[in-house]
Amino acid sequence: MLSEAPEAAQFKWRAKCDWVRGTHSQTSVEGFFGLGEEQSHKSTHTFDADHPEVFSSEDHGATPVEIVLAGLASCLTAGVAAVAQHREIQLNSVSATLEGGMDVQGILGIDSDVRNGFDGIKVTYNIDADASQEDIEALVAQSQKRSAVYDIITNPTNVTVEVS
Repeated sequence: MLSEAPEAAQFKWRAKCDWVRGTHSQTSVEGFFGLGEEQSHKSTHTFDADHPEVFSSEDHGATPVEIVLAGLASCLTAGVAAVAQHREIQLNSVSATLEGGMDVQGILGIDSDVRNGFDGIKVTYNIDADASQEDIEALVAQSQKRSAVYDIITNPTNVTVEVS
């Protein structure tokens, strides 16, 4: 279908974030554009973000960087499941653990030479499947190759910020 109508493959994903108080915000995801028209999720999805008490915040949600890790984990894991289904590999369980290291001196303004973001992300999978270790590693590699979030994180993405 999309190979015959490539314009239908053009999607625009949207999220709307509202400040609650302090460092707490709530982001909602409701609609998106795809397949040539506006689309809606079955329901609005909301995500609370905050910072932990060690940053003098109230810890009403995961930190934004943890949400990035969750997005990467979800995208890669969905890819593993999709590739396994396509290759007719039976998955019994899939678990991904992600860690991102960060020196917070950058984001706290203590040292302007320290990067604000992660210095690296490590993804570790524990997969039980009716397949060889080689086939499982191939599932993960193909998932990584096709992951939109992996691509967003590992390649520069233009971000425009404006005030209306």
